[in-house]
Amino acid sequence: MSKISIIIQREYLTRVKKKSFIIMTLLAPVFMAAMFLVPVWIMTRDDTEEKVIAVIEDETNMFKDVIPNSQYLKFEYLGDATLDDLKTNFSDKGYYAVLYISPKVAYIPNAVQLISHKQPPLDLTIYIANALEKEIEQKKLETYDIKDLDKILKAVSTNIHVQTIKISDDGTEKETSTGLSMGIAYIGGLLIYILIFIFGAQVMRGVIEEKTSRVVEVIISSVRPFQLMMGKILGIGLVGLTQFVLWIIITAIIITSAQSLLLPDDAGQTTQAITENIMSAAPVEQTQVPVTQTQDFNEIQQIFNSLHSVNWGLILSSFLFYFLGGYFLYASLFAAVGSAVDNETDTQQFMMPITIPLILGLFVAMGAFQNPESSVAFWCSFIPFTSPIVMMARLPFGVPYWELILSMTILVLTFLGTTWLAAKIYRTGILMYGKKPTYKELWKWLRYKN
Repeated sequence: MSKISIIIQREYLTRVKKKSFIIMTLLAPVFMAAMFLVPVWIMTRDDTEEKVIAVIEDETNMFKDVIPNSQYLKFEYLGDATLDDLKTNFSDKGYYAVLYISPKVAYIPNAVQLISHKQPPLDLTIYIANALEKEIEQKKLETYDIKDLDKILKAVSTNIHVQTIKISDDGTEKETSTGLSMGIAYIGGLLIYILIFIFGAQVMRGVIEEKTSRVVEVIISSVRPFQLMMGKILGIGLVGLTQFVLWIIITAIIITSAQSLLLPDDAGQTTQAITENIMSAAPVEQTQVPVTQTQDFNEIQQIFNSLHSVNWGLILSSFLFYFLGGYFLYASLFAAVGSAVDNETDTQQFMMPITIPLILGLFVAMGAFQNPESSVAFWCSFIPFTSPIVMMARLPFGVPYWELILSMTILVLTFLGTTWLAAKIYRTGILMYGKKPTYKELWKWLRYKN
């Protein structure tokens, strides 16, 4: 055991002192926090560039003044201009774009054209489409000669937000977010996939380097091949574990610090004031803050509230287990491949059977975001070669404990089995030079007796 600990110490200290380790440890949390914070930040930002849009339609002027101006959008209706007149020189006249509304728009939805030199933002096209849709719907309803139609439409106009609440067996209720669960599932599954590949490949490269430099011949004279393989796997695994813990701590600090910036102290007061105005049927013009801004604050507040409902203890502990279990399983196979070849070029024929389950697990995990209870996701969360990725994609949506325990048990037993098989290949292949092994050769190595 002391020999294995020396190898672990060597592998660990050699890697944590590298500049690449330090850089990735500091940069990765920034990227992970950005994946969560950037969408939230975008929701709080408005386009402050004023855009003046020239509106041209047919001689009936049926849609004149239909699209209202906003704080940064101005619509000028040009009754005496034609589309051909403005197509080539609208920017010279100070217009951002030209909006042409065809008289056929009532029965041909794509009869509206927005012409500009830049790609218009999505919210601009949605703003125009919504205004025209409401006007056309209004005119179609007027043909039915309904009395007090405007009042009826205002009375029945409703916005719905579905609040998701998860109730436990003991009756405890927690506010949840499907979007947040999907985000955690996506990040968890993708991180498992990436980390297994990164650190598993490090094990393989380390074995190949020691073998080609003939350093392994000196090491083998002092330790058994199995001890060398386990020391290398455990040492690099501890490097990954250290990096992951640091990622969690730094990411949590970044998100906590950014929360105060993204959610101003008066956001709750603003939301409450708007809500009171709406409940008292106050006109839209009397509100002091745009409703869209209130909706953004509500969505952001819901996201941060949902963070507290996540069982982070279960998520993080399961991530650690599946990362270590998946890493040990695949690292033993990577080590066996590294011992069987003389350079990385020769690894391709043996890497395909190893990488296919990982890639398959990633694809199944992407499907599990939409349907975590599908039969494919269910069974792949028990198959040990895909369970580290797929189970992490299912876990944020709620998984019975018996499924989690069974999946973990199968993973541990499979890891012990693959380590035993990999050790048989490793002890023979580590001292084999100058010959490209085949699957038939590997099968012979597995059958060699001690």
